[in-house]
Amino acid sequence: MKSIIYTENAPAPIGPYSQAVQTGNMLFISGQIPIDPETNQLISGSISDEAKQVMQNLEALLTTAGFSFENVVKTTIFLSDMNHFAQVNEVYGSYFKSDYPARETVAVLGLPKNVNVEISLIAVKA
Repeated sequence: MKSIIYTENAPAPIGPYSQAVQTGNMLFISGQIPIDPETNQLISGSISDEAKQVMQNLEALLTTAGFSFENVVKTTIFLSDMNHFAQVNEVYGSYFKSDYPARETVAVLGLPKNVNVEISLIAVKA
């Protein structure tokens, strides 16, 4: 049984996918980009500002489904340029206190709306 998770506190999907899907004790959150859900506008500024908005969007979806960053077991970070790694990693790391999730970080040729960072995740409740 799967449940579609939706919140107005994260950007609406820009294609035929759900913000998040929960099945049992597992939550799968689609890749989030730096869109401010209040204005539906891309965040402009530093890569750190973009990463912070992405993490806030992920947090909104986790919270809506009754999860937290402590439940995250896997993340995938997509970067437009690996030179952004240190700044994104610093912001990302501030959301996890211990028991860090498994992760990969990859640089890609392009991301939706030409953003610099996109992050997806999987969370599990015990």
